Amino acid sequence: MMKVLLVDDHSLFLSGLQGLLAASGITVVGTARDGSEAVEAVRKLQPDVVLMDIQMPGCDGLSATRLIKTEFPEIKIVILTMTDEDQLLFEAVKSGASGYMLKNLEAKPFLELLAGVARGETVFSPGLADRLLQEFVVDRDKKTDAGLTNGEKARKQLTLRQEEVLIHIARGLAYKQVAAVLNISENTVKYHLHEILERLHVETRAEAIAYAVQSNLTGANGKK
Repeated sequence: MMKVLLVDDHSLFLSGLQGLLAASGITVVGTARDGSEAVEAVRKLQPDVVLMDIQMPGCDGLSATRLIKTEFPEIKIVILTMTDEDQLLFEAVKSGASGYMLKNLEAKPFLELLAGVARGETVFSPGLADRLLQEFVVDRDKKTDAGLTNGEKARKQLTLRQEEVLIHIARGLAYKQVAAVLNISENTVKYHLHEILERLHVETRAEAIAYAVQSNLTGANGKK
């Protein structure tokens, strides 16, 4: 059973969200009204997922995300906000967020995305992933070796096993599923992902996935 911590400074929204999650069989272990409270609540309650607002008094959501991920890297944090500004989206991913969802989502797609988080997926409201990818492509193009496509560069930098791990993760498989497909341990999958981030010079899994998609490692354009 997934345990969720809610972080938002609007009491009415918190109450409604708690009701929705409870009705869907999801356990809300607690709430917090700002980033500082969120960090303390995570230490005390050890949730699986934190749904984090950005704009809050005192310690904001992005600062809290960085603090929590530094201390508890295994806890998944999903930004849940009204703000769809590109810079905040990019900063959230760089801070280690496992997703970015807007509060204008309908209940069904919201719950479907949340279920994806439980499976180890990185989730975004419709349209946000494309914007993230576009920004990532621009940034990566500045660093790409002359004469090499991103796909060629990725294959030059990664071992065959690392490429296989990245492809499966980019296709939405959780660590456990990747381990089963490749007949390796879950810890080995995590080790390979760490090496992938180092070799591609990116900081988060979401950035690695964006790189894989842009490089067509996932076969999106029929070449793999």
